[in-house]
Amino acid sequence: MNKNALQAEELVSLKSIYGSQWKENDIVKNLYSINIAQDVELYITLNSSYPLEGPPSYDLLAPNLTKNVKYIITCALDEIYFDNIGGPVLFQSIERIKDIVHKEGNNKGKKDKKNNGKKKTDNNLKITGKQSNVKYNIIHGETIQDRKSIFQGHVCVVNSEEDVKNVIKLLLQNKKISQAKHNISAYRITKQNGVLLQDCDDDGEYLADGRLMQLLQKLNVMNVVVIVTRWYGGIQLGNDRFKHINNAARLALQTGGFI
Repeated sequence: MNKNALQAEELVSLKSIYGSQWKENDIVKNLYSINIAQDVELYITLNSSYPLEGPPSYDLLAPNLTKNVKYIITCALDEIYFDNIGGPVLFQSIERIKDIVHKEGNNKGKKDKKNNGKKKTDNNLKITGKQSNVKYNIIHGETIQDRKSIFQGHVCVVNSEEDVKNVIKLLLQNKKISQAKHNISAYRITKQNGVLLQDCDDDGEYLADGRLMQLLQKLNVMNVVVIVTRWYGGIQLGNDRFKHINNAARLALQTGGFI
């Protein structure tokens, strides 16, 4: 069976499963769409080599979903593809997106009910350093939760090792953050003379700091310090904790516009 036949067979199956929800664009070739939920529409573009070679191209029209949820969806789609290279992935991908969006809707409803009447807090925390009289704009990323553990990244512009110490000190003035199990940090600074300063601290989360540093190096982010807070939920996550730490850092860097 050639690749076009495999693709055609999958499209027939999707039409059978989803009926009128599955739509083929009349103008753009190989473009399909399906309504995932209210205000969430998934667009799928298939190239001629799919599924034997190359993943589908996804576009998600979902103005009310947070960056964190969209990032989770992207990671889920990548995971499905790499677990099924050469095979059909559209049904699994659609159902996984539905699960994530449905879960987010339930969580949002609970949060709205819980926070009804409460003032929404800003995601940016501006603190004046006591020693240097420099204002540090510490930007907080959205949280990632897994088996009762919670991860959150924080990022701030720094130009010296003293700045790094001040930012961490100021961040730990937040009682909730200071009481967390770990606050892993990494920074990279380029001095005016071209000298590169970089260091990291695992704060008891063995090997996590080195992986965080590798992320900053890979992204080529300079003159920032990233701190990832982990509130331990009592259940060991194994190597998943490293993935969540780096993803939390990435979310903070994205929120701050550094990547």
